Amino acid sequence: MEKYLKRKAPSTSNNTVDINDLPWDPSERPKMITYHPNQRDEIRRKYLVRGPCQPRSHEFPTKMIGTKPRRFVVSWFDEYQWLEYSVKVDKAYCLPCYLFREQKEKRGTDAFVTDGFNSWSKKDRLKLHEGEVNSIHHMSLKKCEDLLNQNQSIGAALHKQTELMKTEYRMRLNASVEVCRYLLENALPFRGNDESESSLYKGLFLGTLKLIGRTNGDIEKVILQNAPKNNQLTSPKIQKDLVTCFAEEVLKFIMGELGNDVFALLVDESSDVSRKEQMAVVLRFVDKYGIVQERFIGVVHVMDTSALSLKVALEDLFAKHGLSFTKRQGYDGASNMSGKFNGLKALILSENKSAFYVHCFAHQLQLVVVAVAKKHDGVRDFFDLLALVVTVVNSSCKRKDMLRESHKDRIQEQIGNDEIETGKGLNQEISLVRAGDTRWNSHIRTIMSLIALFQDVINVLEYVEDDGDNGATRLQASGLLSYFKTFEFVFYMHLILTILGLTNSLSQAIQRKDQDILEAVDLIRTTKAQLQILRDNGFDGVLEKCYSFCDKHNVVKLDMAEGYVNTRNPRKRMNISNKHYYNYDIFNTVLDMQIREFGDRFCEISTDLLQNMAALNPRNSFSHFNKSSLLKLSRMYPCDFDDKERMVLEHQLDIYHHSVCNDVRFANVNGITELARLMVETGKHISHPLVYRLLKLTLVLPVATATVERCFSTMKLVKTDLRNRIADDFLNSALICAIEKEAHQNVKNEDVIDRFQKMKTRRGQI
Repeated sequence: MEKYLKRKAPSTSNNTVDINDLPWDPSERPKMITYHPNQRDEIRRKYLVRGPCQPRSHEFPTKMIGTKPRRFVVSWFDEYQWLEYSVKVDKAYCLPCYLFREQKEKRGTDAFVTDGFNSWSKKDRLKLHEGEVNSIHHMSLKKCEDLLNQNQSIGAALHKQTELMKTEYRMRLNASVEVCRYLLENALPFRGNDESESSLYKGLFLGTLKLIGRTNGDIEKVILQNAPKNNQLTSPKIQKDLVTCFAEEVLKFIMGELGNDVFALLVDESSDVSRKEQMAVVLRFVDKYGIVQERFIGVVHVMDTSALSLKVALEDLFAKHGLSFTKRQGYDGASNMSGKFNGLKALILSENKSAFYVHCFAHQLQLVVVAVAKKHDGVRDFFDLLALVVTVVNSSCKRKDMLRESHKDRIQEQIGNDEIETGKGLNQEISLVRAGDTRWNSHIRTIMSLIALFQDVINVLEYVEDDGDNGATRLQASGLLSYFKTFEFVFYMHLILTILGLTNSLSQAIQRKDQDILEAVDLIRTTKAQLQILRDNGFDGVLEKCYSFCDKHNVVKLDMAEGYVNTRNPRKRMNISNKHYYNYDIFNTVLDMQIREFGDRFCEISTDLLQNMAALNPRNSFSHFNKSSLLKLSRMYPCDFDDKERMVLEHQLDIYHHSVCNDVRFANVNGITELARLMVETGKHISHPLVYRLLKLTLVLPVATATVERCFSTMKLVKTDLRNRIADDFLNSALICAIEKEAHQNVKNEDVIDRFQKMKTRRGQI
C-alpha cells in the first residue's frame, strides 16, 4: 500500500528557538530554511528591527590581496545599508538576502548569504550584488518592507479597521506606553499576584491604567469599557514587549552619544536575589559636548565568573551594539580582570595592545584604610568590638527603642540648658550604623554615630548587663562596657576617625562620574601628604580631642608622663611612658602603615602612561605642558595614531599651546574635564583634532567603579524577594530604563509605538 502513498518529506525543524537568543554575528547564523516555518516570519522581523550587524568601531584587519594591503572600509555601511560584517571571520554579508532568498533560487551566488564576501579590492561586487530592479536582492528588500508594513499583512487585509477603531487602538496603546514609562522610571513592579476580574488589587500596571481612565471619562470608555477582549493591550506579553521597546530606544540614544569614539569598559559582578551571577557593564566615554559620560548598557547573566566566561559574555554584548574589543579602551579592576596571565585583562590585551587596565581607586582606598589598618592588633580589636556593639545594641527592638528614647531625652535636656543650638535640620534622630566592606564610607559613619550616641550606648549596655536575655549576652555587654570606658578605646576611636576624615573627601571625590584620572592622582598625592603631616605633627591635636571627650563622658584620663600599664596584663612592666606607647606604638605605627600602603596600592599613578598624560593638565596656565611627553603618549596608542598623524601632531601641539595660552577663556581652567568641555565650546577641538583625541583618550580612563556599584543597588530594587522570578531579558530591560533615567526621559512615545508595531504582526494597525 505504501507505494501508492506519497511519502511525507521530513520536517525541517520541529523545535522552536528563543527569539532573544538569535546569533548576532552573520557567520554564526543557520540558514533560514532550518527554522520552523511557523517561526520564520517572527525571526525575520526580529532581525529587521534589530538592523544589520555593522560594528563601525571595529579595527578592521588588513590582508594582502595581490601586492597591496586591503581591508573592509567602514564607509561602505553608509553607502550600502543592507551590508553586514562578521568580526569573527572578517567577511561581509547581505541581511535581506539572508532573510528572504529561497534555497531553491538559481539566480545569484552565495557570496553574500552563506559563504561571505571578503574580496576587498573588488568594491564593484557590492553594486553588482544589488543588480537591476528585478534582481533577487531588490525582491528581498521589497519583502522586508512588506513584512514590516502592518497594513500589507494578511491579517490587516482580512480585518479592515475603521478610522475610529484605529484612533481607539492608538489611545489604548499610548496609555499602556505611559504606564510602562512611569513604572520603569521608578523601578516599580508591573504585575499583581491575582489579576482576575474579581481581584481587588491587580498590580500596578492595571491599577495605574485604571487610574488614568478615571481622570478622563472618554479615555476610561476607550481603554477599559469598550476595548475588545482580544486587543486590550494589557497582557503580560504586551507589557514585556513595551519594556523591551523602551530599553532598545534608550540603548539607541546611548549608542548615538558614543558614536564611533573611544570608550572605557567598567565591569563588575554580583549575585542577585535569586543567586544568579550578574555582570553589569558600563561604558565611559566623552560625548559630543566634551562631557564625560558613564552609561549603563546592560546586565548579563554569567554561569561562572572565570575570565573566559566573562570574555564570551562581553563579546556577545559588544556584537549586539556593534562595538569591538579592538577599539582603544581602559578597564576597571574587576576581580577576574586583574590576572596577569589568565585573567580577562590578558585575554583582551591579546586582541588590543592599546588597552590599559586601571584598578578601581575607590576600592583600593577602602583596602588601604580598613584592611591595612586591621593589621595592627589594637585597630583590629577596635573594629571587631565596634561591630559587636552594633550587633548587641540593634539585636532587639526594645534596645533600639531605648537608644532612641535615651538620645531624645538627652537632646531635650541639653536644649533646655541652652547647651546646643536649635534650628532646621539640627538634632535629628540618628541610629547606630553598621559598617560594611562594600560600602566605601560606612566606617566613618559608624564611628561618628557612636561618638554622637556614646552615652546612650552606655545606657543600653548597662541595661543589657543587668537584665540581659542570658549569661552570654550579659557577659558581652560587661566586656564592652569595660573596654568603652578605657582611654585606649577613646584614643583609637579618635585616631581612626581622623584618618577616615582625611580619606573620606578623597573617597567621595573619586566616585564622581566626571572625575578624570589626572585629578584623582593629584587628590591621592595630596591625601598622602596630609597623612604625612598628620603623622609628623598631629599627635597633640588627637590627644586634645581625646581629653575633651573623656571630660564630657567621665572617662578616666591618662597622664602621658606616667608609666604605661598594660590593662590586659598589669603585672608585666613595660618600662615605657604613656606618651611613648600612644605616640610611637599606636599613632606613628598606624599612620606609617597607612602611608606605606598608599604607596604600594597606588603605585600605578607613577607609570609612564600617567606621567605622559599629566602634560595635558591645564592648571597654572598650562605650566605642565610638555611636548615630548605628549608625543610619547601618542606612541602608547599605536592604533589611534599612525606615523603620519604623529608627524602632524608634533606641529599641532606647538600651535595648540600657543593658542590656549593666549586665550583668556582658558586662563583659569583647573582640569582636563573642564578643558575638554571648553575646547568644544570654543571650537578648538576642530582646530586641533589630534590634541583633542589625546585628551579624550585620557578622559576615558576610569577612576572608580562607583557607577557599576550603583547599578547593583538599583538591581536590588527591581529584582526583590517578591519578584525573584523575573527573567534575565526583562531584568536587563527594566534596569536599563531605571538606571539611565535621563536617556529614558528622552525616549518619545511615537518611537516606542513604532518599534512595538514592527516587532510582530499585531491585531491593531496604526
